[in-house]
Amino acid sequence: MTGMKRIFLLVVAASVLFPPAAHAAGGNSSYTLLFYLVAILLAAKVMGHLVALLGQPAVLGELLAGILLGNFHLLGINGFEGIVSDPFVNMLAELGILVLLFGVGLESTIRDILRVGLSSLFVAVLGVALPFVLGWGVGAWLIPEASSLAHAFLGATLCATSIGITARVLQDIGKSRDKEARIILGAAVIDDVLGLIILASISGAIVAAGAGEGAFRIGPVALVALKASGFLAVSLFLGTLITPNIFSTAAKLKGPGVLMGISLAFCFLLAHLAGIAGLAPIVGAFAAGLILEPVHFQRFGERNIHYLEEGLRPLTEFLAPVFFVQMGARVDVALLAAPEALWLALALTVAAILGKQACSLGVVEKGVNRWAVGLGMIPRGEVGLIFASIGSALVLKGERIISGTTYTAVVIMVIVTTLVTPPVLKWSLTSRRKRESDG
Repeated sequence: MTGMKRIFLLVVAASVLFPPAAHAAGGNSSYTLLFYLVAILLAAKVMGHLVALLGQPAVLGELLAGILLGNFHLLGINGFEGIVSDPFVNMLAELGILVLLFGVGLESTIRDILRVGLSSLFVAVLGVALPFVLGWGVGAWLIPEASSLAHAFLGATLCATSIGITARVLQDIGKSRDKEARIILGAAVIDDVLGLIILASISGAIVAAGAGEGAFRIGPVALVALKASGFLAVSLFLGTLITPNIFSTAAKLKGPGVLMGISLAFCFLLAHLAGIAGLAPIVGAFAAGLILEPVHFQRFGERNIHYLEEGLRPLTEFLAPVFFVQMGARVDVALLAAPEALWLALALTVAAILGKQACSLGVVEKGVNRWAVGLGMIPRGEVGLIFASIGSALVLKGERIISGTTYTAVVIMVIVTTLVTPPVLKWSLTSRRKRESDG
């Protein structure tokens, strides 16, 4: 523990003695980027370790590391402000989003979506619709001066579900094969698809309203939703037809890294096509992950790469912390002194928890712990941060669609839902199992 503290303090001391200004390096901006990467990666790993000791997911530590680095200037320690604005850090963070969503898609397949039962479908639909309505209502209530499109985007940020946290809890307590786990995991797959469609729809409507009055109109939203659904459907259909031939041919290529190179090229191609279609590139990256299945990689077995996730992990472990630390660095701690930020954070957190807990009403099977299903859908985690980051970059009538105060409130909501879920989900499942054994 002491050694890690020394590493973190060393980075802080270096920033004071050798501030990362481009002019200090003779105008070479790559030196500045290298300094930022040192700070980002060390801070992310140290804080990730600390929160892991508390039984929390490492992503929470990476987010907290960003909050620390982004607010050191309040303590008179300068040098880290560029983590938010540096174009090269932004580029790496954007690549991190794509790789992250690509990995999320790889965890599921088209067959998974088709095989989920009615309970998963109903839970997913309710788990998207109810938080969206509640989030919109919170925005209209507490920030009435914002446009209706801003309220809609706030509702969209509550639609997300970070299933990785729930999956880890289920695995740790030996419940990953129970009915509750199958319903939650199945609903999360559909949840991701619906959430991305809503995100693309609201983002497209905001862009379309950029020159107008900024009012919410169902026409542009429906058009972009149709476009997003069509892009996903066409890409999934065509992708399943052509990817077997692509990877069968690629398996004949000699040299290292062929599987990873072809897979990432496929991911970036679909992300590029999604951008051309007017959608968020992450929609294409997610679709690429859904299309690729282990069967496509069987020809690569002799190269000891059986699952693409294994090869993708080092890249994700490098780029994802850059994204999460930057997201945390955008949080202005000084805004927490404003009562409106705290009230908005509290209201969003309550709406986030109630909205997902209410989705347990969609469970139709008997003998299923509905409380556990609802609790398992609560954490927003990295997916919620991705939604918020996109909103913070959108501009309507010269102003960001998500202000600094709203963004800070959303991040607090993400942190609270991430912290709350593991202990309450574990309690819900283990307490019921104990009651059944006692009975």
